[in-house]
Amino acid sequence: MSAIQLMPDFSLSYLTAPKMHPSEALRIAAATGYKAIGIRILPAAPGGEYFPLIENQHELPGILSTMKETGVSICDLEMIRLNSDFNANQFKSFFEMGAQLKAKHILVAGDDTDPTRLSDSYAQLCEACSPYGLTADLEFMPWTAMKSIKDAYKIIQGANNPKNAGIIIDSLHFARSDSHISDIASIPHELFHYAQICDGSGTKPHTDAELISDARTNRLLPKEGGIDLKNIFSNLSPNIPISIEIPNARQQQMSPTAWAQLCIEATQKFYQDIL
Repeated sequence: MSAIQLMPDFSLSYLTAPKMHPSEALRIAAATGYKAIGIRILPAAPGGEYFPLIENQHELPGILSTMKETGVSICDLEMIRLNSDFNANQFKSFFEMGAQLKAKHILVAGDDTDPTRLSDSYAQLCEACSPYGLTADLEFMPWTAMKSIKDAYKIIQGANNPKNAGIIIDSLHFARSDSHISDIASIPHELFHYAQICDGSGTKPHTDAELISDARTNRLLPKEGGIDLKNIFSNLSPNIPISIEIPNARQQQMSPTAWAQLCIEATQKFYQDIL
């Protein structure tokens, strides 16, 4: 079987094509070879940028029409944060919107420093979003309460392993955290519904502020940096979608379409080389 046949489906992450209407992102994805996109309909942090689709549901028919026109689907919805006062009931409109978009996954961050309460909140989230056909995928980040892939798996185990539980491996966070290739093999692979790819500097930032800045503005194209992408992605199922998440200052100097094209071409070349 050829490398082309084994190539995974690629999703255009929100941060690779930010600040635009979802229909525009769908058309860019279709024009450049992506099968899906991620959309941010809740802010990643208070005051952060997002597309207010829940508040402006009149936009939904146009987005659904563009999905049908382009054949591009919604991979993941961003995002839900599990903090100390988390209440899944507050996110019913989010789940309903996800179902209407036929989205598959929710990107979930863990902020609560109480691990027992964090697991309880996660169990509540999984139960609440399951009827809408959504998985709840934990994204570990080294500056949050859920710092490593091992932390994410412990949260799932503490929640009694919900059927729609998941873990996102973001290659940058994996490389910057206390996560190891051997950890991937020790976790049931059915928990990996999709993954996020980028490269990064071979020098690990020292402070949380530097880690955050690196993740939001200085991700690199595959094979431009020093992350061991080959070992990370060759240890994941070739059947899971790969979300290409590469925010970088260079994208401000290019059209969104040109940047999306550059990102997918670099990722395809990486996969051709490892398959």
